[in-house]
Amino acid sequence: MLSAPFQFLPSTWGGVGEDANGDGRADPHNADDAALGAAIYLCGKGRDLTQRGQLKAAVLQYNQSGAYVANVLGWIDQYTVAAKDPGLKNVTGSVRTVIEAALSQRGVPYSWGGGNANGASYGICCSPSGKSGTTVKGFDCSGLTQYAFARAGIRLPRLAADQADVGQRIPAVAGALRPGDLVFFAYVPGRDSSIYHVGIYVGSGRMINAPRPGAVVRLDPVDAMSGYAGGARLL
Repeated sequence: MLSAPFQFLPSTWGGVGEDANGDGRADPHNADDAALGAAIYLCGKGRDLTQRGQLKAAVLQYNQSGAYVANVLGWIDQYTVAAKDPGLKNVTGSVRTVIEAALSQRGVPYSWGGGNANGASYGICCSPSGKSGTTVKGFDCSGLTQYAFARAGIRLPRLAADQADVGQRIPAVAGALRPGDLVFFAYVPGRDSSIYHVGIYVGSGRMINAPRPGAVVRLDPVDAMSGYAGGARLL
């Protein structure tokens, strides 16, 4: 039987359960105790969870599912990035307007086909993975960029691949992006017609991103998405 909130098997809890809140008992139903037990379990066998390979092995031990591991590691990356808000003290004018508009939507759900220059909206059916946006009010990647740039008076086309044709195209080389640039990702490097995703660069290797169904608008490392294809400068 699984025990909430960390769903320990009784046999597992017997080896890792500890009293974290000082009430004299190790209770898997107590959030403090359970959190400490999870830490003991994941850090067992001398693992160093700052090492990506060892972290992956620890999560895989917790739940032997590749999809689960990928999901957990994705959330870890998201929280790590989100814990450090972008420093905007040197960002002014329309660039700041765009970035602040996009940042204000953090936490809004991803919706396939959702969002436009006016804000979040219900999406359409269906994403390549079969996810429908018809019941989710939010943004997909290009809906978010449309909304943010509209706050600065710039109207963008609806699709990410079409947005690459607006403004000055920025090559996919290190150090080329500036805050406020659109950031593109393509299935085929060098072929803009294969662009499938767009974000807004905020500096320090990070972007404001509406990544996929089931996620929310958030700060991500640029390399959180595959196929980096450079950017476009509109401001």
